[in-house]
Amino acid sequence: MTVLVAGAGIGGLTAALSLHAAGIDAAVVESVREIRPLGVGINLQPHAVRELTELGLGDELAAIGVPPAELVYCDPSGAVLHSEPLGLDRGYRWPQYSVHRGELQLMLLTAVRERLGADAVRTATRLTGFTEDGDTLRVRVLDRRTGGQEVLEAEVLVGADGLHSVTRGLLRTDDDPLLWSGVRMWRGVSPGKPFLTGRSMAIVRDGDAELVAYPIGRDRINWVCLVRVAPPGPLGEDAGWNRPGLLSDVLPHYAGWSLDRLDVPGLLAGADRILEYPMADREPLRSWGRGRVTLLGDAAHPMYPVGANGASQAILDARFLARELARSADVPTALVRYADERREATAAVVHANRAMNQGIEEGAGATGRTATEHYARISDVYRRTTGGDAEALNARPSLTPR
Repeated sequence: MTVLVAGAGIGGLTAALSLHAAGIDAAVVESVREIRPLGVGINLQPHAVRELTELGLGDELAAIGVPPAELVYCDPSGAVLHSEPLGLDRGYRWPQYSVHRGELQLMLLTAVRERLGADAVRTATRLTGFTEDGDTLRVRVLDRRTGGQEVLEAEVLVGADGLHSVTRGLLRTDDDPLLWSGVRMWRGVSPGKPFLTGRSMAIVRDGDAELVAYPIGRDRINWVCLVRVAPPGPLGEDAGWNRPGLLSDVLPHYAGWSLDRLDVPGLLAGADRILEYPMADREPLRSWGRGRVTLLGDAAHPMYPVGANGASQAILDARFLARELARSADVPTALVRYADERREATAAVVHANRAMNQGIEEGAGATGRTATEHYARISDVYRRTTGGDAEALNARPSLTPR
């Protein structure tokens, strides 16, 4: 069996590694001309760290990640409203890691090229279409360097091509809009020493403005500013994605904020560049594909980055996909089993992220015991809803095919 993965992001590269580990041939096509360590910080939950560890990447991940020990809700003065342990400190057998997205992607890319071959990932190659003929898919791609068209043959096509997935568009014929939360996000990475305990992930809320901040190693702090600017609704064409953000647009919302002697305005001003984009998701799909074509990661289930779960869910998708394909030579049936299992789980995360976003907004201004109980309830409900219970994860059998 040969599987063609469209997209060399975190989910696509993990899929290639998982398929290879299961004895299945895989190749990856990626539209960008050069894969570079772009982006900002993300978090990998213990359930994703477990999967990468079982792929033999535990040491590499530990070398680039910071294991946060606590999640802290604060007010803009830095006063702690609620705190709770994370990762190993919460009883998981695997840590949570805060990492730079681009560095994680390059770590996975290196592993793919070492294990699958130097030509396993083909860049500057854009998916344009596919046709299914019996047991074979003919996948049309465009070479962005030469402008030439080519047809590649595979038995499976996996669309891991992100939020604006070409694969998803080829599979869908009905209206499938991005849904905007009404929140605009500014993200950046700034020089700075770890704050609070040194391994703290902080969420600060005041009115319509929210800040998330955490260290990602090498004296760098990742920060995310979220500001509600409009009511929720379908996303317009001029929404803007990863466009350069302006400090002058975001800074007025955070004047006077501090966090354990961390000057928040100074933190925002210290970023080399700021990215701006809308916080959006889509309604969960009833079907992830047809025949020998399926979806994975953001292509299947874009979600708010509120629960720090998007990349982790893509990694789980990849591992479940490889397990099901290894279990059965009946490819369409294996893909249905994969999608059925993951569709329900990821839909729960999409809805839980929406609920968490609303809950954090509703908690703004709460103090004392009221704030503690409010944020503790939000976190507990989120873990139960998204399958993040430590005892359940620790007891779950491995997804590695036997």
